[in-house]
Amino acid sequence: MIPILRSLSKSTPFSFSKLTLMDSSSSSGSKKLVALAQQLRLYKATPTMGDLDEQILEENVGKVVSQVGFAESTTPIAQQDPQRIRAHKTKKAAVLICLFEGDNGELRVILTKRSSNLSTHSGEVALPGGKAEEGDKDDGDTATREAKEEIGLDPSLVNVVTSLEPFLSKHLLRVVPVIGILNEKKAFKPAPNPEEVEAVFDAPLEMFIKGENKRTEESEWMGHKYLVHYFDYEMENKKYLIWGLTAGILIRAASVVYKQPPAFLEQNPIFKVSRDTDKDIKMP
Repeated sequence: MIPILRSLSKSTPFSFSKLTLMDSSSSSGSKKLVALAQQLRLYKATPTMGDLDEQILEENVGKVVSQVGFAESTTPIAQQDPQRIRAHKTKKAAVLICLFEGDNGELRVILTKRSSNLSTHSGEVALPGGKAEEGDKDDGDTATREAKEEIGLDPSLVNVVTSLEPFLSKHLLRVVPVIGILNEKKAFKPAPNPEEVEAVFDAPLEMFIKGENKRTEESEWMGHKYLVHYFDYEMENKKYLIWGLTAGILIRAASVVYKQPPAFLEQNPIFKVSRDTDKDIKMP
C-alpha cells in the first residue's frame, strides 16, 4: 500500500501565534488570516506528472484514481515511463479552497452541494471550481471565476495565496486546488446558480485531519486494498457527505495549513502499468 499523500515531516501543530507578522497593518482581515496568508505563500507544490509535456494517464486507470481523489504526485502510475502515457492534451480544472475565520476563531472552508439536476455528480458535495477557459491567466483565475459563476463570490474578496499539488479526476481532469483567503466573510452574500448549485455551506477545515465524524470503507483492485474516506457533517439541521476527490483535496489542504498529517491512516491502491501491453490497465 502507498499513502495517498506524500509523507509530511514531523512538526508541531500549526499555531498562528508563532508566525511573524509582516506589514500586517496594510492587510485586511484578522491577524490570524494575515499570518496564514504569509505562511501559505511560502508553500511550494511538489512537481508532478503535469510537468511532463501535459501528458495524461490511460482512461481506465484514471477512473480508479478518481474514486478516492489521489494527489497526482503520489499516484504510482504517474511515475511510469512517459512513453507509456498516451500523449494528448490534459484537460485542466481548478477548484477554490476558500478559507475564512469562523465566529470562534476557527478556520472554515466554503463548500457547495451540487444541483440534483446535473448529469454528473448530482447532489454531491464539491468545492467551487471547474474547467479552465481560454481567457484565464492562471489556475487562480479559473478557480475564482468559477466560484463567482457558481455561488456569486466576488473574486476581489478572495486573496489567492497558493496552489497545491494537482489531483486526477475520473473525467481525466487535472484538478489544481487553489487556496484563497476571504478576509471579510460578511461581504460575501451567497448567490448560488440554481442550474449548478443546490446549497452553499461551510465546514471547519480541521475536521479533515481529525478522525471524528469519519468513516472508512475498504475496497480492492487487482489484489491491492485501499481506503475510501467519508466525512459526515451537519449544519443547520442539514446533513452532508464529503468524500472522494473533494475529501482528498481537503485532507491535503488541512495537512498543509496545520502542518501535520491526518490522525487516520490513508492508503491508495498500487497501480501497475505494463510497458509492453495495455492488458494490465483494464478494470476488473
